[in-house]
Amino acid sequence: MINQNYLERLELNQLTELAKFVVEENFNHHCEDVSVNEIITDTQEVYDEELNYFKDSEIFVAKDFSGNIQGSIRVIKWDYKTKLPLQKIFDIDPLSFFNYSEKLSSVWHIGRFATKRNIQDKTLFKRLMVCAIAPICEQKSGVAFAECDSKLLRIMNLLGIKAKVIGSSVHYLGSETIPVAMSYEGLKEFYYNNKDLVTSQYIDKMSHQIFENKEYQYHTC
Repeated sequence: MINQNYLERLELNQLTELAKFVVEENFNHHCEDVSVNEIITDTQEVYDEELNYFKDSEIFVAKDFSGNIQGSIRVIKWDYKTKLPLQKIFDIDPLSFFNYSEKLSSVWHIGRFATKRNIQDKTLFKRLMVCAIAPICEQKSGVAFAECDSKLLRIMNLLGIKAKVIGSSVHYLGSETIPVAMSYEGLKEFYYNNKDLVTSQYIDKMSHQIFENKEYQYHTC
């Protein structure tokens, strides 16, 4: 089956579009009644946060052939200084999960996962997730943190993504949100089962050049 959308790397001038999409789709999935002011406030908050992370992050979006976003995901390579959502929302220190007798591995944060409500493409989640976890799985090191709503966490578990719950849930952007940690060992089954959904050239670019040169161009899928 030919996918009705394509993947691309989001540029800085599209952050407003991303923030609006993430907020509106979160509320579409989880809330029946939300005010315009709440959407505007949350959209600005997401925009400001992603602008702050942009130099250390990559954002992947799936768009239809009219250029409308159908799905999104973002991965940050942590610089150990900028405050991650995990710290802001849950007051959890990512460094507390490392064994200091071993060499400190890279730390990643995955967020801003959203898809259009009632999306028909069943591979969309898998392709976006492959993009986000490629640098972790190709390098076979590091740990990734994320905040998932309870429904997404169930789907991840069913698909073979072994995510460890590391704290109590909170209400965030319209849904119950749970902090999780993921390692290469917990991601590799899903990754190697689904990486063929994304072109090999695309994976190579993400895993070897991610964050080294923000100017390179991705192959689209």
